[in-house]
Amino acid sequence: MKYIDQIKLKGKRVVFRFDFNVPMDASQNITDDTRIRAGLPSLNYALDEDAMVIIISHLGRPKGKKVDELSLVPVAKRLSRLLGKQVLMAKDCIGPEVEKMVQELKPGCVLMLENLRFYEGEEKNDDEFAAKLAAFADVYIDDAFGNAHRAHASNVGITKYVKECGAGYLMKKELNYFQKQLEKPARPFVAIIGGSKVSDKLTTLINLIKKVDKLIIGGGMAFTFLKAQGFEVGKSLAEDHLLPQAKDILDQAQKLGVKLYLPIDCVIAQNKSAEAVTKIVPIQEIYPEWMGLDIGPATITLFREVIANAKTIVWNGPMGVFEIDAFSRGTYAMVHAMASSHALTIVGGGDTDVAVQKTGESDNITYISTGGGASLVLLEGKVLPAVAALEKCA
Repeated sequence: MKYIDQIKLKGKRVVFRFDFNVPMDASQNITDDTRIRAGLPSLNYALDEDAMVIIISHLGRPKGKKVDELSLVPVAKRLSRLLGKQVLMAKDCIGPEVEKMVQELKPGCVLMLENLRFYEGEEKNDDEFAAKLAAFADVYIDDAFGNAHRAHASNVGITKYVKECGAGYLMKKELNYFQKQLEKPARPFVAIIGGSKVSDKLTTLINLIKKVDKLIIGGGMAFTFLKAQGFEVGKSLAEDHLLPQAKDILDQAQKLGVKLYLPIDCVIAQNKSAEAVTKIVPIQEIYPEWMGLDIGPATITLFREVIANAKTIVWNGPMGVFEIDAFSRGTYAMVHAMASSHALTIVGGGDTDVAVQKTGESDNITYISTGGGASLVLLEGKVLPAVAALEKCA
């Protein structure tokens, strides 16, 4: 696979696929521009090369229909401010008017096309839609890691119709951390996997158990493992149909000599709300009508000790329902523990990324991924569709 600095861009029309799917408030104000900032190194490189830059991206889930609230206009405005130059905004992403704007684009200028998902063809990886996008490009650069686990027209189909394709600096960085760094990690290598359901991360656990020295399982998914060990978990989230698989993972860890850690106490409540009465109990004492919603203080101490001497730590998924203050302490304690470690620390995007941002520890984490779903696919040991398409193009 080629990267952006291996392709001649000077004087060429370069179509960039970015993941500018940023959070916005009700007034369409961008509340976090991390993903936009992540694309700046690739953009600035192309502009320094006097390329004509055309940006394609999506925002939200309009389901193939034009939704004014999901326009990329606010993204173009924010990008203009970050680049220090005007970003032209098209009213569509295909069609005669867009073609005219592309033809008139001068070297060193930037044009952003409207939300790709206003067309059904984007998510369906429609060939005709992909060919129309490709017609704008002399060169195609994919820097949308957050969307790389999807096979869409703008990141897979388009590569069949553009002669020169490559990956941007963000994609290169993401793949470096989630593939190269984890192929031969400095040891001890510790993985922390949380979140609500085992079903979402079963393949990840099966893959990681063969690679890590220690595995910490927290969040709602821990209760499936605890139930598999015979504990009463009350009304905690537990996937009964996956109890055999959970037991297999526990057995596999023992056979491979991997130290697997589960919570030893937890914060329980009768319901998942900010007003709920909470109690801290050992795992053995969860009340029948209550549910576990965060790891407890003893577990926090244990997990801190587990990662204390780690050389590599990868984390995907919170330790509890951290959006509610009463159930946030476990997740935030793990962020601080990772941030103060001397290990190479990698956070796998999604909810975990949000937790890191809220604690103000971002600068103390080695790498925070921009794509939760894509990073999870890599942790599963699979190839991302967008990466496979770039490799085939090369």
